[in-house]
Amino acid sequence: MQQHKRFKWRAGNAVELIVDGEQFFPVMLKAIRDARHSVLMEFYLVSSGHIMERFIVEMIAAARRGVMVRLIIDGFGGRKLSDRDRRRLEAEGILILVYNPVTLNKLTRNFARDHRKLMIIDQQRAFIGGTGLTDEYWLSEHRGCPWHEVMLSVTGPVVADLLALYNGLWQRFTATRLPPGAAGGEVGGAMMKVTTTEGLYQQGIKLSFLQQVNRSQQRIWLATAYFLPSRSVRRALRRAASRGVDVRLIVAGPYTDQPWVFHASKRHYQHLLKAGARIFEYQPRFLHAKVGLVDAWTSVGSCNLDHWNLRWNLEANVEVQEPGFVNQVSRMLEMDLEHCHEVTLARWSERPWHRKCLEYVWSWISQMVLRIR
Repeated sequence: MQQHKRFKWRAGNAVELIVDGEQFFPVMLKAIRDARHSVLMEFYLVSSGHIMERFIVEMIAAARRGVMVRLIIDGFGGRKLSDRDRRRLEAEGILILVYNPVTLNKLTRNFARDHRKLMIIDQQRAFIGGTGLTDEYWLSEHRGCPWHEVMLSVTGPVVADLLALYNGLWQRFTATRLPPGAAGGEVGGAMMKVTTTEGLYQQGIKLSFLQQVNRSQQRIWLATAYFLPSRSVRRALRRAASRGVDVRLIVAGPYTDQPWVFHASKRHYQHLLKAGARIFEYQPRFLHAKVGLVDAWTSVGSCNLDHWNLRWNLEANVEVQEPGFVNQVSRMLEMDLEHCHEVTLARWSERPWHRKCLEYVWSWISQMVLRIR
């Protein structure tokens, strides 16, 4: 059975939206500091630096007081975690699992990456969203940084599903099971569900988003770092806009870690704008958040809904239905919109020829990449 069918809606959860690294990193570090049973971490981007050093200090301190500490990192995204830092962690009994190390003989299998961002404390509290353990999310001095990102702090019965997701990957690659956690009791009024993507054959996040879009009545607001949506997502967004739904797409502007995506994504603008969708490019820094808001439903996590994420990656989001939280997300996106330049159809039609050339070239390349088997 596909995994997106396995996780059901769970009542009785509490969820907190935490915006940007200067807010969520201190909360996450304190959670490790307070842990008494286990710290389970899974992150795509992990790099030695100021932020990772603070996490290493807390992870080592937790291990020394008897807390079980486990870390899953991606073989590509974690390549900048130094050998010295790995040895420091392993010397304290902290186990590190590297997902799909990059080797030449794997060819296209190297494209398969663990893009999830998850931390579970004492099997009772989880953090999920889009951050990595790197300086870009808080301390970077590069232009357009630090990256704009969100994390959720979650408690309640849904944490058991996130724990099952983590344990499933750990067992798959180590043939060992971590101690199971009991589902937490009801602590709030939020209905929540875990959704995942695992390559082409398990598209739970996309299918759930499409379901919400196709029955939307008032609004569809989507914030994403890499706007290369699948054909089915583009078609659903156009149809919703055509029937009068308020469709707003907040995408990365001039600051991005993947300039080619910034140009390739433009090929989708014209049809969406003609259908009535509104497109906004975020200006102050790199928009790295992945947030979907449809009427009274929202989804937050690691998935950008782009071709690459959906074809190759492990992704994890949580869906939330709770009026207070949905209003929080709505207010955050409204604030983000104030820092965007809107791309109108008239402005789009007047763009210079050299931009059109860049868009065509990178769009063609992105289509060729999709044909790789």
